[in-house]
Formats: sequence, C-alpha cells, structure tokens
Amino acid sequence: MRLYAYARNRFRALGAAVAIAALATGVGLGVAAAPAQALDSGSLKLDQATSVGIHNTYDDGSSYPYLADALDSGATLIELDAWVNPFTHQWDVSHSNPIGSSNNCNYAPTAASLYTGGVNQDLDSCLGDIASWLSVHPTANPIMVKLELKAGFDATIGMGPAELDSYINAHIGNYVYKPVNLLTKSDGTQYPNLDAAAKADNWPTRQQLQGKVIIEAIPGTFEMANPFDHLWTDTEYADYISGLESSGTVANAEIFPSVLGAQTGDPRTRYPAAIQPWFVVFDGDASAYVTDGNTEWYNANHYLVIATDAENVAPALSDTAPSLSDAQARVAELAADSVSFVSTDWTNSPGNGVLSEVLPRG
Repeated sequence: MRLYAYARNRFRALGAAVAIAALATGVGLGVAAAPAQALDSGSLKLDQATSVGIHNTYDDGSSYPYLADALDSGATLIELDAWVNPFTHQWDVSHSNPIGSSNNCNYAPTAASLYTGGVNQDLDSCLGDIASWLSVHPTANPIMVKLELKAGFDATIGMGPAELDSYINAHIGNYVYKPVNLLTKSDGTQYPNLDAAAKADNWPTRQQLQGKVIIEAIPGTFEMANPFDHLWTDTEYADYISGLESSGTVANAEIFPSVLGAQTGDPRTRYPAAIQPWFVVFDGDASAYVTDGNTEWYNANHYLVIATDAENVAPALSDTAPSLSDAQARVAELAADSVSFVSTDWTNSPGNGVLSEVLPRG
C-alpha cells in the first residue's frame, strides 16, 4: 500500500488579496438568502480562478446546522464522506461510522424545507439538499463537491461506479457538469480523453457554470489503510470511465476521478498508462503546492487543483478562526501557487469572511 507524504515548505509572503466585486443573490420561498458572493467578471474559465470551501462540510458537529447553511456561507467546495452500506445498499455519509449516517443533511425535496427536519441522512439527501439549494440560487458560483469514498466501491454488492453514477444522476443530475461536457467541443465532436480536453482549455467560463456542481472522487482513508483492498477509488473509476468512452457511453459518467497527493512532476505516473489521460483533477496538501517548483505544470495544462489544510501552510493559522486579513493572504498565496479550490476549516468569524472570494489563479 502506498502512503503519501506531503512536503512542508516555507511561507512565501504575498501582497494583500485582490477584492473582487460581490453580488448578492436573493431567494423566495421563505428560504434564507445567500450572502454576497464574490463573482469574477464571468470571463474567467473554471481553471483560471481560485475559490474557497470547507473541509468536512457535512459534519454534524460543524458550525452549520444544515448543509444549506454551509452553502449560504458562500463556500464553493463542499466535502462529503461516503461509506458503502452492505445492509441497506445505500451510501451513508459520516466521518467514521461505516454503517450509519452522521451529518447535517436533511431530506429537503423542496427549497422551503432546507432548514427544517431531521438530519443524519444518506448521500441521496445530501445531494438532494444541494440540488434544492441550487434551484433557488441559479447564479451561485460553481461548486466543487468533493466525494471521499471512505472504503471505496463494492461492485460485488451492486455498489460500483455505475451504480454511484446512477445514484448521483437521480438526485442532482440536472446540476452536474460532467466529464462529457469537458470532452465535447463546440462543434459537437469530442476530444479522445479528459487530458486532451483540459490541455485545450475546453473548460467553460465560471459564468456558464453558475448554479452547477462538478464532482471529484478520491480514495478514502479506510480504503487506503485496508491491506486487502488493491483497487482504490481513483483507479477503479478511471478504469470505468475509460471503458465508457470505448463503448460510446461516456455521457453516463458523473464524476471526475482525482489524483490524491501532490508531488513534483506528474503524479499520474503511478497509474497504468491507459488511464492516466482520464485524470485532470488533483487533490493534495496545501503545503505541497507552496514554492515546490511544480505548480506551474498544473496551471499550464489547465488542470484543476484542490488544496487541503490551507491553515497549516507555514506559518500556520488558526484552524477555524483566523483573522480575515490572514485568511485572505493565505488564499491569495495559494491562488498564486495555482490552486483552484482552497479547502479550509474556517467556519468561525472572522476568517469565514473569505469563503465567498474568487481570485484569478496563478
């Protein structure tokens, strides 16, 4: 089993973050309005900007009673940890309970019910909550949904990649920016793989992606620690999506498989050559993206980068409540180091004032 070590690097001082004009969105149906969200001019493509989100957004012990509250904060990265439940054949959402859900998701089939009712629901409700929120926030910034499959897939009980795609399609499908969308050129023809499409910068603008989500999937901590699991989420889904392309059914894919663990050089070399071109999303520790001499490679190839534990980049900031100026400077630093989505634990004031920021990347 491979364990990933993340390099720690010295802090590089940057100037103050550039503030970008905020746009408030109002909603009806008795639903709380989202706060002012910092939107770029609309001309920046998805890969050309940096925005901010919350680690373990679903956690029922977090500052957000409901998942919708986290979305209201302006966060543009929402993390969900999901477990295969062999008894119910559902995906549970929790940090550590493998056969039960513990989260702030409620079952909200309509936007009016986003802030009421019981929580601790399955993945379908978490996805449904996001869909219901987006239904009344059509101009919201594009949201990265980070899906950690804690124990991976289990196709032997009908809970493999195809089943997860169907599950996602049923509950939030109308709001998903899918791999086929990146593959498809303006003339309707397609690039041969995601790598070719990304290198051609076929990403849409952020304005075109308003009110949409993009979903990445990473291997889970339990999966990676399991000595009997030799087919992790990243490899299994990349194999699957490659097969879909070969059979002409790549439109069924809802997820972008993600490379977990930043490193100098192309980290995809750990995979078989046939599936390497299906990875264009990279997820790693924020410290590894600071002054490592490799961040330009991600940006030059128009790949998306998710950086975790932004608060731990030296000098470390408060885990949950840094000053607003410190939080803004950290986001600006990571934007300069080619990060697309900055993952933080900044759920408490004043640091959470940075959650709606959007900065130019690189």
